[in-house]
Amino acid sequence: MAGVAAASALALVAACSGGSGAPASQETGAGGTTPATEDALTIGFVPGIASDPFFLAMQLGAEDKAEEMGIELIWQGAPDEYSPQSQIPFVDTMLTQQVDGLIIVPTDPDALQPSVAEAVSMDIPVITVDTTVTDQSDLVSHITGDNVDGGRLAGHTLAEQIGGEGKVFLMSGSPTATTNTLREQGFMEALEEYPDIELVGKEYANSQPAAATSAVSTVLLKHPDLAGIFAVDGTSGTGTVAALRNNDKVGEVALIGYDAYENQVADLQDGAFTALVAQKPGDMAGLALEYIVAAINGDDSAVESDVVMENVVITQENFDETKQYQYPS
Repeated sequence: MAGVAAASALALVAACSGGSGAPASQETGAGGTTPATEDALTIGFVPGIASDPFFLAMQLGAEDKAEEMGIELIWQGAPDEYSPQSQIPFVDTMLTQQVDGLIIVPTDPDALQPSVAEAVSMDIPVITVDTTVTDQSDLVSHITGDNVDGGRLAGHTLAEQIGGEGKVFLMSGSPTATTNTLREQGFMEALEEYPDIELVGKEYANSQPAAATSAVSTVLLKHPDLAGIFAVDGTSGTGTVAALRNNDKVGEVALIGYDAYENQVADLQDGAFTALVAQKPGDMAGLALEYIVAAINGDDSAVESDVVMENVVITQENFDETKQYQYPS
């Protein structure tokens, strides 16, 4: 994911939420759609949180692919809260509109399971992207980054940067988002190889940068000798950077972030992040649209049921070779 809510996204939230409390769309095209031909397939795409730069990058990839394929794309999602309570009304709207296909980034693997079942009962094929549901048997496909491997990369990179010893903290995003739990798993697996590294705690930001800032500030007070932090998503990273700056710890505490938003890359270049694990959200969305159309057309041979895309670690040292993985703004 995952990730969620950079500073630039907050202004976009304010512009798009409208204060009505009704489901809001986060799109470019009139009526919240990508223009297409009169008899084009209509594909609904519900992100985890529409304003987050990770999902904005995913949206750009989806819109480019929709235009290329002549698809009518309806991109709608909760503007500023990553939760099933905020997401399900948008999924329900897609089903009411009887879209030809549905792509979801589930905010909770169990809470979104009934929505998948309902869509399938209406003969609407479903693909999950980034995160997924508990029972994937009814899905056409699940497309994600390799989150366990990403967590391992973060763990090994952090261990290398702190010399294989010291106290570290895990600043997570959501206790239920599958991307977050898998990254945590990979990170913990990596730490098992370093007996002199002590994990001193874990907290959840739940899409609120201020929550991450508060949690990290507290752990810095309790452990002034903290050596490193892994922030598992964009929200966690944004809040953690603020905490390090507020406590004059930039350059003293190694910080591994996840994703490569424009502001994260700037913070990497400034030294607040010491490494970023980047995904390919635009590629995920484009492939999802290709697969959903193939499924609608009965071309099962063109679809893989489970796709895992590789990650890349971006540092100041390798930036010239990895800068192309920054997410578009």
